[in-house]
Amino acid sequence: MKNWLFGTLIIAFLIGCKQEAPVSTEPISFYDTQLFKDVQMSGIFEDSKTFVDLVPKKDIATLEEEYLQTKDNQEFSLNDFVLENFEDKSMKGLQFELDTTQNMYTHISHMWDKLKRNPDSVIAHSTRIALPHNYIVPGGRFQEIYYWDSYFTMEGLLVDKQDEVAQSMVDNFAFLIDSIGFIPNGTRDYYKTRSQPPYFALMVDAIARKDEQLLVKYLPQMTKEYQYWMEGAQKGDSLDPEKRVVNLSDGITLNRYWDAGNTPRPESYKEDFLLASSLPSDSLKQLLYKNLRSAAASGWDFSSRWFGEEGGLASTEILSILPVDLNSLLYFMEKTLAKANGIKGDTSAQQQFETLAETRKKAIQTYFWNDQNGYFHDYNFDKASMTTAPTLAGVTPLFFGLATEEQAEKVKDMIMNTFLKDGGLVTTLDHSGQQWDAPNGWAPLQWLAVNGLLNYGYVEEAKEIMTRWLALNEKVYANTGKMMEKYNVEDLSLLSGGGEYPTQDGFGWTNGVALGFKQLLKDLERPN
Repeated sequence: MKNWLFGTLIIAFLIGCKQEAPVSTEPISFYDTQLFKDVQMSGIFEDSKTFVDLVPKKDIATLEEEYLQTKDNQEFSLNDFVLENFEDKSMKGLQFELDTTQNMYTHISHMWDKLKRNPDSVIAHSTRIALPHNYIVPGGRFQEIYYWDSYFTMEGLLVDKQDEVAQSMVDNFAFLIDSIGFIPNGTRDYYKTRSQPPYFALMVDAIARKDEQLLVKYLPQMTKEYQYWMEGAQKGDSLDPEKRVVNLSDGITLNRYWDAGNTPRPESYKEDFLLASSLPSDSLKQLLYKNLRSAAASGWDFSSRWFGEEGGLASTEILSILPVDLNSLLYFMEKTLAKANGIKGDTSAQQQFETLAETRKKAIQTYFWNDQNGYFHDYNFDKASMTTAPTLAGVTPLFFGLATEEQAEKVKDMIMNTFLKDGGLVTTLDHSGQQWDAPNGWAPLQWLAVNGLLNYGYVEEAKEIMTRWLALNEKVYANTGKMMEKYNVEDLSLLSGGGEYPTQDGFGWTNGVALGFKQLLKDLERPN
C-alpha cells in the first residue's frame, strides 16, 4: 500500500506541474569537428580544459573549413593556427601577491574580492554560460561557477557577513534552472549534459536562516529542479533505469548520477579517448564514456568508489550505483519543498512532499545501511547488493538527520577509528591514485562529517576533526600563502593532495569550510 502511494504521489506531482520536464542538450557541434579532436589529441595544452575555454575569433564552421583546407600544407603549424584563431579571455583577477605574514583567516576574507566575478557579458563563440549576478569562482583552473562547490563557499561567505554575494549566488542558480531547466555541473556549455550533487535547496536554506520567506521566493526553482531529478519516476515498477531515477522492484524510486552524453568529455577529451581505446567495440566505449561523464556529475571524479570488481578507472560503473549521499540530498530537497509549501499555505503539497521524504528515509535505511560493519554504503542495483568498501559519503545521512542514534554511534566509531588521520578525514581507504581516494581529504566532506557528528551530540569528536583539518590548512598556508583544493591528510609533509589534474589553489570551498569551522569552534567554546 505504501509503495503504491509513493508511486501515486510521484505521478501526481510530475503530471500536475505545468512546467515540462527539462531535456539536457548535447554539446555544440564544435566538439565534433576535426579541429577540436586534433588539437585535444595533439598535446599542445597540458590540460585539456585549456582549449575548450579559449574563445574562437570566428564562427566554428569557418574555422573548421580553414583548418581542413590548410592542415596538410607542409608549412602548417597547429600551434600557430590555434594562437591565431583563438584568444584567452580568462579572468586574470586570481593573480595575487603571496603574503604569508597575513593570518590565514584574514587572507581568506581578502580573497573573496579576488575570487568574485561581476555579471558576465555575453561573448560570441565562448563556451561560458553568462550569468546575470555576481558570483564566486573556486579558483585555479576553475574560473567559472561550479554547482556543489558553491554551497560550501557560501557557508564561508555567510560567516564573513557577505550575505549579498551569497544571495546573488543563489540568484544565479535560480537563473540557470529557469533558463536551462537544471543547474549544470558548471557554467560552460560542455557541462550542459549533466548536473552535480543537488545542493540548491541547501543554499536556499542557508540564506533563509534570517528570512524564512526566501524559501517561498525560490520555491518555483526548487520545484523545477526536483522535476529534473525525478524525471522518469512515473514509470512505476519498471526495472529499467530512466536518466537519474531507478524504479526498483518493490515500487521504491531512488536516484543515481547520469550524464546525457556518450562521447569523451570535451574538457578531458584525450584522457577519456585513450582510456577507452583498448575496448573492443564502440558500444563498450560509449558505455565507458557515459560512466566517466556520470562520475563527473557526482563531483567525485574520480574514485575507487565507482570501480567494478576488476578495479581501475576503466571499470567505472557509477550508472549501476545508487549513491547514499545523492539520495540523502534528495531527501533534504523533499523536506525543504514540504517546508516551503507549508509557509506558502499549500498544505496539500506540503503533505505530499512530507510523504515522499518519509518514504525515501525508509528506503535509505533499507538499501544503504550495512548492519554488519555499522556504516552507510552505496547500493549497486544491478548486483542487488551494497558496495563493499566504506567511503566518507557514508556520513551524509548524519548530516541530514537520517540515522538513528544507534547508527550514528556506529558511524562515529568508524569515522574516528578508520577515516581520521593526522590532517583530518580521508575520503576513502583505497590508495588508488585517484583524487577522491586516500590519502586525500576534501573540505566539503570534512564539513558534512563534522556537522553530522554535531547533530548527534558528538562534540569532542567534531572538534578533533576540525582542529586537525585547520592545523593542516594553516601549515600549508604558512608554507605557500595559498588555500588548496584538497590536502594529503596522511603525509603532512606534502603541501597538497594529488589527482587528475595539477594542484589548484584559491580555493572557494576550502575557504568557506575554514571560516565555517573557525566559527563553529568559537560557538562550541561559548558557555551555555
